[in-house]
Amino acid sequence: MRQKRFKSLGVSGFHTIAYTEWGDPENPHVLICLHGLCRNGRDFDRLAGVLARRWRVVCPDMAGRGGSDWLPDGKAYALPTYMTDCAALIARLGVEEVSWLGTSMGGIIGIHMAALSGTPIRRLIVNDVGPFIPAAGLRRIIALLSGDPRFADDHEAERYFRRAMAQFGISDPEDWRHMVETGTRPAPGGGLRLHYDPAILSDATAPEAITDVSFWRVWDAVSCPVLVLRGSHSDILLPETVRDMKRHGPPVTVAEVEGCGHAPALLDSGQIGTVSSWLTNI
Repeated sequence: MRQKRFKSLGVSGFHTIAYTEWGDPENPHVLICLHGLCRNGRDFDRLAGVLARRWRVVCPDMAGRGGSDWLPDGKAYALPTYMTDCAALIARLGVEEVSWLGTSMGGIIGIHMAALSGTPIRRLIVNDVGPFIPAAGLRRIIALLSGDPRFADDHEAERYFRRAMAQFGISDPEDWRHMVETGTRPAPGGGLRLHYDPAILSDATAPEAITDVSFWRVWDAVSCPVLVLRGSHSDILLPETVRDMKRHGPPVTVAEVEGCGHAPALLDSGQIGTVSSWLTNI
């Protein structure tokens, strides 16, 4: 595991993007793994450690998360910024094409980038997200993640994570410890805080401002093979959305992940095996 950084350009100037890289740095077979809304690239440590035998796995922290800079304008936490940062990352890696695995927000970014003319994305895995996202699921997530809670210690933080991430299907105590370790940072004055900028959610905290999200035209423009992972109890990727994703747009393989909702944590051997097998055989 190697931790690296680079400068990307946004509307308010340059900002630093941190990323973790696994595997042979000369391997031309690159897999970019991109996290969800308020998580970071360390979510993929377990998966990357396995896939690094065959792939150069790159796990960035989007701006405002993990080791990356917080942006001075909260409104810049949006798709154009994320896509620009990801394009800069691919350029830095020095490769012509990549495979992409995105959880939730990371999947949305991947779909939009894969739909563009000249895209470098040749394979796409979307983890529990699609081109229709119901408002009810979004409201639940925003309600769980909004605010800037502080924790006295790891034990208090873990209780919060177990509540906020109850649908991730995590059962191993060591996995919960990893989530706390990588998902918190020291707070001024002592204790811990969450490892992301609360301004990420500043424009989405009013329930009445949250509506259904739909981007089917973008989905229809994707042409590369896609693996869709769906948590069996997900309220973000609905069964009817998956059915519609299979009817039009790119060629799709669907894998239902039992025992979790939004979103599968990709920590257990079965989930990792599903990803590895699809990447190997596609």
